[in-house]
Amino acid sequence: MSSTDPRMAIVAITKHGAQQAADLAARLPLAHVVCSEKFAPAFAGLANPVRAYAGALRDEIAALFEGYDQLVFFVSLGAVVRLIAPHLKSKDEDPGVTVVDDAGRFVIPVLSGHVGGANACAEEVAALLGATAVVTTASDVGKTIPVDILGRELGWRVEAPKLNVTRVSAHVVNGEPIAFVQEAGSPHWWTRPTPLPASIHRFNRLEDVDLSRFAAVLWVTQREVPAALWAQLQERLVVYRPPLQGAAA
Repeated sequence: MSSTDPRMAIVAITKHGAQQAADLAARLPLAHVVCSEKFAPAFAGLANPVRAYAGALRDEIAALFEGYDQLVFFVSLGAVVRLIAPHLKSKDEDPGVTVVDDAGRFVIPVLSGHVGGANACAEEVAALLGATAVVTTASDVGKTIPVDILGRELGWRVEAPKLNVTRVSAHVVNGEPIAFVQEAGSPHWWTRPTPLPASIHRFNRLEDVDLSRFAAVLWVTQREVPAALWAQLQERLVVYRPPLQGAAA
């Protein structure tokens, strides 16, 4: 999530929440603001577009889900859960939802933290507010490979059944030995500040991997995957397809 992304909405319904939200909005001038009409003056003078509603916040949720990629609520966590519950579809469709407590001390990704980007949003918002991001997604907490979105910012496409992604993700977060085979694509896929976990073993060719030694294989390649290999590894293989122009020799 970029701090210049115009598809972020900052939502506030209380006087103190509006003050906190205005502080954040000033740092994210392209974010939209949605607030109770009563507290709209808190945002006077800011560059952010402001929608001040007169009714109930629950009547705004459908439009927020439709119109934005990231929603940052200065509303209690329980209230947000109840408000968004009727609108949930899937982690591939729902926007990222983040909650900031009324004191501005904690930033909590509530929905679509991993795939939808709320974890990254929470970390950015926390940095801007001097708060603490409370992230619970296992791969993010454990600082390991996010199997389902690895290389997404580089244009990599996942090629594997969803069951494979789920099973391999479990192997990764449990610290089991993983073979990471990169035959194509940018080498700059590890972007965390921490080292690659010791359980991840890197190879340049699939032929160099003793498949019996590893719980799972992550294979970045342009090669065709033989049906026999899918059958041999069953639910232990996830393949990534980088853009052709990024393929390594």
